[in-house]
Amino acid sequence: MRKHPLPFRPSRHGRPAAALSALAALGLAATACGGGDQAAEPASTEVTDALVATYDGGVLVIDGESLDVVEDIPLEGFNRLNPAGDGRHVLVSTSSGFRVLDAVGAELTDDEFEAPHPGHVVRHAGRTVLFSDGTGEVTSFDPADLGDGLPETETYTAEEPHHGVAVELENGEMAVTYGDEEERPGVLVLDADGEEIHRSDECPGVHGEAAAQDGALLFGCEDGVLLYRDGELAKTDSPDDYGRIGNQAGHEESPYVLGDYKTDPDAELERPERISITDTTDGDLELVDLGTSYSFRSLGRGPDGEALVLGTDGALHVIDPESAEVTGSHPVIGEWTEPLEWQDPRPTLFVRGDTAYVTDPGEKKLYAVDTASGEVRAETELPEASNEITGVEE
Repeated sequence: MRKHPLPFRPSRHGRPAAALSALAALGLAATACGGGDQAAEPASTEVTDALVATYDGGVLVIDGESLDVVEDIPLEGFNRLNPAGDGRHVLVSTSSGFRVLDAVGAELTDDEFEAPHPGHVVRHAGRTVLFSDGTGEVTSFDPADLGDGLPETETYTAEEPHHGVAVELENGEMAVTYGDEEERPGVLVLDADGEEIHRSDECPGVHGEAAAQDGALLFGCEDGVLLYRDGELAKTDSPDDYGRIGNQAGHEESPYVLGDYKTDPDAELERPERISITDTTDGDLELVDLGTSYSFRSLGRGPDGEALVLGTDGALHVIDPESAEVTGSHPVIGEWTEPLEWQDPRPTLFVRGDTAYVTDPGEKKLYAVDTASGEVRAETELPEASNEITGVEE
């Protein structure tokens, strides 16, 4: 168990001391967790470049090269997916927590990080950080320790439960959203000793994050973005009074962050045709007109930092983030319409290296596309209509 380096003490601001613990001080609630009395038998299957897709009633484990379905695992409920960060496991968000799936071994383990209303999973600086929307609890661990029961964890509890996100930085700091069920006004930063060093309430409706080059972090707001860089929080306003950026895709070797962009706060479902590009070196925000709409599962980054968007026109659009210009559009699937319910299946983009994986749930198809040429390298018909898709990543 990791020891807490500082004595437990009340908050001078009147908050629970647990709410001021930082990631270096997360050991207040550190726990070495086991996944059960007996370790699971090792699986004999080894899946090359494993992909994982959910469907209504289960999870598919797919070979990333051949696109063959290796395992069909029954799992009831609406389940979501995130790479765990160790190149082998995927975290499956279930109704009760984050369940560990050995994707390379094609086995759903019994190990689970308990979390009412599991939310964002962030991999950054060699740590994986989970956020429980139901409790506001943040759980951080080294993904390299997955595989033999649950790893040792460190926890932090936000001031109030909310739909939030937290990121652990290389220097031991933690950036975490704050708010409650009614509103989420911004982000605070804790240093390695658990002290609050920065706070900004200039990010109404804060949602999601993305990491960029040189340790920059970007958070989406209803009226722009909030940048944390070189020890400072700085706001960039959208060109519209309501210009919401919520879903983002970063690249740690690029200063640019790709984001969605919505301008109608009263829409039942807005289908935007512009995306945002933010330069994290100076906070400059540019908008790019795609000429087609997209969904929150349409954003990705290529191997050289190029911005990729899967449009409802069925094409994979390539944007040069530096010039904020569309440089290519590669047809992949047919035209589609984003469903009203965000949980419903829709074509989805997952990018790993120089391969863009594109699903077409209406046709039960999966495509592997070369990000540079747009050539379809492989395709297959899946046994079920897929919803989310991801893969093992470091």
